[in-house]
Amino acid sequence: MPETILVDDRGPVGRITLNRPDKRNPIGPATCGELVAALAALKAKPDVRVVVLTGAGSVFSAGGDLSAMQGTQQGPTATLVELFTTMHELGKPIIAMVNGPALAGGLGLMVACDLVIATDSATFGTTEIAVGLWPMMITAEITRSVGRKKTLEMMLSGAKLSAQEAVACGLVNRAVPAAELEAETMKLANEIAERSPAAIRLGLHAFYRSQDMELEPQLRYLQAELGRVLALEDAAEGIAAFLGKRKPVWKGK
Repeated sequence: MPETILVDDRGPVGRITLNRPDKRNPIGPATCGELVAALAALKAKPDVRVVVLTGAGSVFSAGGDLSAMQGTQQGPTATLVELFTTMHELGKPIIAMVNGPALAGGLGLMVACDLVIATDSATFGTTEIAVGLWPMMITAEITRSVGRKKTLEMMLSGAKLSAQEAVACGLVNRAVPAAELEAETMKLANEIAERSPAAIRLGLHAFYRSQDMELEPQLRYLQAELGRVLALEDAAEGIAAFLGKRKPVWKGK
């Protein structure tokens, strides 16, 4: 049984909750390992089409467990590599439901999710510099969502952004009142869960696979991926349903 997270795999929207609120939901090797295992289990369940990731208590995650890192030259680096790779290869959208501050490694975990909905009182920051560290591992995630200048400003200053600033710079999709966070997140998750899981799986793979390509290779790759999408049974079903003015019945293939 996981010790640092809670997992709910009932229904089309699975949920993972970081569950160490007394420690501000730190991201350590044990948590990373349990997240990887939980995501693998949710990936294997065809009925789960979307995953929501949140934190217990009033904090999403304050990042690495500094007490566990003291006296060592290794943080949760190897497990973070595996975790972020697993998230991007899941083939199912992950929505971060950010219930409070997302800082340092917690911010990296949030940004590794496909979409982010946050409470409008949440704060965000790469605060590692305040304790003589640098956000090495999460750089790869943040620079794919935020421009170079803003990323460096955050990393060099360690300043925290408001939810409104996080939306403006692309870290967060939308910020909502705390009382509406659950409803807004589940509304979006359920809307996505009604779409073709096969098209989403191929689409997410193509999105992440192609983002670092040069323009011409990217276009040729996406052309080939479009052929794969058009060959899906779900594509035929979706077109037939649209023309027949009925709701599609997805087969997931």
